[in-house]
Amino acid sequence: MTVSTDRSEQAAPRPIRTGRELAQALTALGVQRGDTLLVHSSLKALGWVPGGALAVVQALLDAVGDTGTLVVPTQTGENSDPAGWARPPVPPGWWPVIRAETPGFDPERTPSQGMGAVPEQVRTWPEARRSSHPQTSFAALGPRSAEVVAVHDLDSQCGERSPLATLERLGAKVLLLGAGFRSCTAFHLAEYRVAGSPRTTHGAAVLTADGGREWVTFDDLDLDEDDFEEIGTHLRSLGAVATGKVGEADSHLLDLTTGVEAARAWMVGHRRPDGGAPAGS
Repeated sequence: MTVSTDRSEQAAPRPIRTGRELAQALTALGVQRGDTLLVHSSLKALGWVPGGALAVVQALLDAVGDTGTLVVPTQTGENSDPAGWARPPVPPGWWPVIRAETPGFDPERTPSQGMGAVPEQVRTWPEARRSSHPQTSFAALGPRSAEVVAVHDLDSQCGERSPLATLERLGAKVLLLGAGFRSCTAFHLAEYRVAGSPRTTHGAAVLTADGGREWVTFDDLDLDEDDFEEIGTHLRSLGAVATGKVGEADSHLLDLTTGVEAARAWMVGHRRPDGGAPAGS
C-alpha cells in the first residue's frame, strides 16, 4: 500500500514533536493533574505531531489526568443571521433561504466551524459532552464535563449563564496552545461585567422539542475581541501568565478568574463608555 503524504504547500518539513513530549511540556508550563482546562489551540503551530489531533488530545488528557477535565470551544458561527456576514458577505436574496434552510443546531451532530482539528477531536470523543448554544457551544471531556456544559442559555453566549461562568466557579485555567490571546474566549465573560457593553439582535437555527427546526432571534451582547491581544499583553506584564514552548508553539497558561477580572478592568479603562472599540481606535 502506498500512503500519500503530500506536503507540497510546505517549504520544509516542520520539526517532529511526539505526544509524549507535548505532555511533558504541558506539565512544565504548569498544567497539573486534576485541572479543569479550557484550551484554544493551533495544531500546525505545535510542529509535525505523529497522530495529529488525536495525539494532542491524548497529551492534554495525560497532563490533566483522570481527575481533570478538558474543555474546548466548538463554535458554529455560520449558524447566524446572514445579514451580518462580512467575511465574505452573501447576496441579500440568499438571506431568507439561509434562515429557512439552515439545519437546527444539534449538540451531538453539528460540527464546529473554524475551531481547528483539536476541538473537533474532543467534540467527537465518545464520552464528550457539549453545551446547547447554537453559536458559542463548548465541549468537555472528563469527570466535570456534564457540570461544565449543563447551563448555556440562548441569550448568554459567553455570559453568566454559560459554561464560561461555570468554568470560573470551578477554578479553571486557560491554555493558549499555539493560539494568540485574540482566541481567549474567557475575556468575553468580562464584557458582560462592563456597564454599557453594546447589544444586538442575533439569529440562529435551533431544534424544536418535537424534532423539527426553527429560526429564532435573541438579544445579547455584540461581542468584540479586537483588543484581546492588548489585554493579553497587559496580563503578561502583571506576571499573571506562564509562557513557554509546547512543541514548537509559543503557549500561555493563566488562571481564568484572574484573566477575566483583568480583562474587565482593561475594558473599563480603555473601551468607550458605550462598550465599543478601544479608545483612540
